[in-house]
Amino acid sequence: MNENLSSTQIFREIDLVIMLEIAAILAVAVVLIMAMQRAMNWLGQRLYGQRRLTLLALVPLLRLLIGISAVILIVPLVIEPSLQNMVAVLGTVGIALGFALKDYASSLIAGVVAIGEKPYRNGDWVRIGDHYGEVIHVGMRTVELITADDDRIVIPHNRLWNDSIVNSNDGKPRLQCVADFYLHPEHDADLVRSMLKDVALTSPYLHLDSPVMVIIEERPWGTHYRLKAYPVDSGQQFRFVTDLTVRGKELLTRQGIRFAATAAIPESGAMA
Repeated sequence: MNENLSSTQIFREIDLVIMLEIAAILAVAVVLIMAMQRAMNWLGQRLYGQRRLTLLALVPLLRLLIGISAVILIVPLVIEPSLQNMVAVLGTVGIALGFALKDYASSLIAGVVAIGEKPYRNGDWVRIGDHYGEVIHVGMRTVELITADDDRIVIPHNRLWNDSIVNSNDGKPRLQCVADFYLHPEHDADLVRSMLKDVALTSPYLHLDSPVMVIIEERPWGTHYRLKAYPVDSGQQFRFVTDLTVRGKELLTRQGIRFAATAAIPESGAMA
């Protein structure tokens, strides 16, 4: 008897009117989310640079706000709006979901954390584990990437708890690109450094206001050159690196500079 009474006190009697109100709230929320995403994508295609990235970063936040608003409107229709009832019901639901959907709940919580801390946003180029690509969608449970091979990768947000997130541009329109050159040790290093800088400065993809650097490392098999520069747009990074590599090799070959050969003995294979 007490159980029936407490249940009656917690939950309202669901009639046709309440069911229609709940259905209307859900329908409006779905329509708002779909309209918002289409409007944001339409505007994003007409904006460039920082404005486009800022606009795309608002999509998951607005979707979250619409979802929370729908839940806030639905809960009082089902439950008697008293503090004790809300605490009891939400506590029970939380415990049940915690055991039944541990990993799913972990990804959802990590998704909320990702929206707040912004380790990645729409338009960012990130590396998560072995995967590198552009963030195209930040959902409540997963983040979606498009790789250079045009593969779509869906990664759960709970990777935030244990994995490092490498963000190459962090909400900015440009990111640093690196072209590697492996040369025979017998050459004029100052001349090579100057030529590689000229290769970068004459690239049609170069962002002129960003620095160009050449990092040189001596290895047992030769000399490793790393040409670092920034393209105009992050989406041009692969064409930019290809342009630097092709023209850099062509210029070095014309100057008679030899490239490093494969080492006869691996670096870690020292004789005992």
